[in-house]
Amino acid sequence: MINSLVRPVDLNDHQQLSNLIFFETHIHRHLDWRSPLEWLGAPFYWALEEGQHITAALACPTEVKGIAWVRLFVYGGRASADHAWSLLWSTAKEEIRHAGGATVAAIAIQPWFQQLLTGSGFESRQRIVMLDWQFQPWLPRAANVVQVRKMTEADLPQVVETDNAAFRPLWHNSFDTVQLAFSQALFATVAEDSGRIVGYQITTGHGPRAHLARLAVRPETQSRGIGRALLNDLFIKITRNGIERLSVNTQNDNAASLSLYKKMGFHRTSEEYPVYTFDIPAA
Repeated sequence: MINSLVRPVDLNDHQQLSNLIFFETHIHRHLDWRSPLEWLGAPFYWALEEGQHITAALACPTEVKGIAWVRLFVYGGRASADHAWSLLWSTAKEEIRHAGGATVAAIAIQPWFQQLLTGSGFESRQRIVMLDWQFQPWLPRAANVVQVRKMTEADLPQVVETDNAAFRPLWHNSFDTVQLAFSQALFATVAEDSGRIVGYQITTGHGPRAHLARLAVRPETQSRGIGRALLNDLFIKITRNGIERLSVNTQNDNAASLSLYKKMGFHRTSEEYPVYTFDIPAA
């Protein structure tokens, strides 16, 4: 009989994990700026080892204090989803508890992963909804309420402040993540008012499609047309570059975002994904 061992992942596991991630079909991957392998060495990353082979892995590192997203769950070999998840999740709960506790969250795309989460006591809090914008003869407006300009590296501290002010803690991004997003952006702009950044957007893309990965406006400056100004500028940029479609996602209970996107010509698609959370108190 082969013994099962749950242990922390280390950098020496790169090749085995790479094989598991890229060759197994049973995998949950968080929509992230980093690949699962780039999280190697971070806390709260475990492997299920049977014999000398890694047959499953779970990663839920805390990028922002008190929040841990499930960034990877993969299993293969003889392991069943229930068996692998049970062993890894039991370890995760104990270690996170002793480390001070956290809210563990996951966006569940596949039904089998949704079943694992609900069976473990995760609660569905909200849903991620997808929206789509297609090319239309969008004309620049004569006047904007703020200056919209290209984002620079020097803007990032204020961009992070804006981001954290605009979203609830569950959706906060760290400085490192915003910096990584900026480095991968197709278009990144800020809205500036009296020398202060009050909003920003980061868009990625390839070929005829682009994705609005992040749009944030400081709460005290909302309802002034800042989000509209950022989107108007973005539409001009993407159409000039031959991009015909722009997608975005937001939470189903984010009424302000949904209203803005509807006014700016976005349409809801049929794609929706539940967001689950599990609160682990400190030991």
